[in-house]
Amino acid sequence: MNISTTLKPLTIAVASAIILIGCVSTENDHIAKEVTLKQSLSDQTTAPSIPATKALQKRQSQAMRLATLSQIRIAQIPQDRENYNHFNDNPVKRVVEQPVSTFSIDVDTGAYANVRRLLNQGSLPREDAVRIEELVNYFSYDYPQPEGKQPFSVTTELSTTPWNKDTLLLHVGIQGKDIARQTLPASNLVFLVDVSGSMRSANKLGMLKNSLKLLTKQLRPRDKVSLVVYAGASGVVLSPTAGDQTATISQALNQLTAGGSTNGAAGIQLAYQLAEQSFIKDGINRVIIATDGDFNVGTTNFDALIDLIEEKRKGGVSLTTLGFGMGNYNDHLMEQLADAGNGNYAYIDTLNEAQKVLVDEMSSTLNTIAKDVKIQIEFNPSQIAEYRLVGYENRLLKREDFNNDKIDAGDIGAGHTVTALYEISLVGGKGNYTDPLRYHRQRSLLEKSTKQGELAFLRLRYKQPDSDKSTLIETPINKQLLQTTLEKTSDRFRFSASVAAFGQQLRGGNYLKDYDYSDILTLARNARGQDPFGYRGEFLKLVNLAKSLDAR
Repeated sequence: MNISTTLKPLTIAVASAIILIGCVSTENDHIAKEVTLKQSLSDQTTAPSIPATKALQKRQSQAMRLATLSQIRIAQIPQDRENYNHFNDNPVKRVVEQPVSTFSIDVDTGAYANVRRLLNQGSLPREDAVRIEELVNYFSYDYPQPEGKQPFSVTTELSTTPWNKDTLLLHVGIQGKDIARQTLPASNLVFLVDVSGSMRSANKLGMLKNSLKLLTKQLRPRDKVSLVVYAGASGVVLSPTAGDQTATISQALNQLTAGGSTNGAAGIQLAYQLAEQSFIKDGINRVIIATDGDFNVGTTNFDALIDLIEEKRKGGVSLTTLGFGMGNYNDHLMEQLADAGNGNYAYIDTLNEAQKVLVDEMSSTLNTIAKDVKIQIEFNPSQIAEYRLVGYENRLLKREDFNNDKIDAGDIGAGHTVTALYEISLVGGKGNYTDPLRYHRQRSLLEKSTKQGELAFLRLRYKQPDSDKSTLIETPINKQLLQTTLEKTSDRFRFSASVAAFGQQLRGGNYLKDYDYSDILTLARNARGQDPFGYRGEFLKLVNLAKSLDAR
């Protein structure tokens, strides 16, 4: 008997199973592969050959079962096609060449929760998943509440940079005026839920349902909730319903099931129509889209989709994006949609995160107290040689955008805190990253005669939620602000610096020199301060986990 000929059907069957095990494909590809596999096995077992022994037939049957089992396992493994926007770290800039830094504030926190999810899965995040400002702004800081009619207060602090003793770290904090949940304006909320096939898992649609239920339990009779779903098509599952009808809203959420392709654009258009029909004057009018961001049919021209959302926000309807899931997650789109819709973006990886975003920080998430908030800092070239904005790469604005009220910027919700950090070096100091230009020296000398006591000048612009005209706030940053000893700075200064250092480390640590995870842990532990919800304690665990995963 020719053994090689006899074993040929078994070899081909096993090879087919191995190929299936090594493949990761979309749901439609799974079906196609199953048909191909069965046809291949059928062809091989019926092809003319020496009659198979019972042992050979048994092995063939086992191979077929293995192939089927491998297909089931493959369907449970998410394909890694997550989408992140690429960006480079902000560079060091010389003050005599570019004295003005302008950017939009950012209250999104999606990057932090997403980084946490990736670390807990046992992998370091790709650099583009790490937006340092979203890591820093995940945490609230004990800035003083604003006084008078201003919607927010401004706090500044200056001391030695933890990762570079030859430079200084400038800390700028904004505190939005807090508003009790009971006194929030009436809300008109439209839940836009993705029920496409890609949402068919417990950490997607299952988590989504439970998260939205948490929010609905906080609503009042004067609030309204609607529910729109989209897959290959879109439709209204729940017409505007009073917020205290919890059982009705929960029942509508419970009946949702996933299947089909994803026509996100059609769902967004329908959700806005419903929000406009139920519009509450002087109230909160907001579409909350909950999805993995994997739009694959309908309007997949995202520029056109963003244009639509920008147009709708002019009518007073904002957009919040809640991201779910993994494998095909589109972080880039979720961030873009929220920015265009004058809203915020959060990633929900656990029910605890849903509690944080939708319950504990409900006022911040839903109620905008100031819009188009821009920050501009002019550094004094007679005092400051260089500066580097830590994070906010996606939020940079042109200098002339600051005074242009038609340029969109970030919004602040009730009780929100926003933090920005600059690493700066003094003229004549040792911390300079670059050499001065030969032909700019005379200009710097001429400017030494003015504003000797000022290191920089801070300007902020913002609009009231119902206004198209901005208000300007100005404040100098004086030398007297400098605290020469890092240990004497506030907990908020040191903890925000530790989070910024962690973000930089995950992005490659180009400016951290020898500052490592252990240094970050030490700084954060000594600045943990009040931690009623355990978020800062969890941060320490994530840094320690990243340290282990990044061991070289």
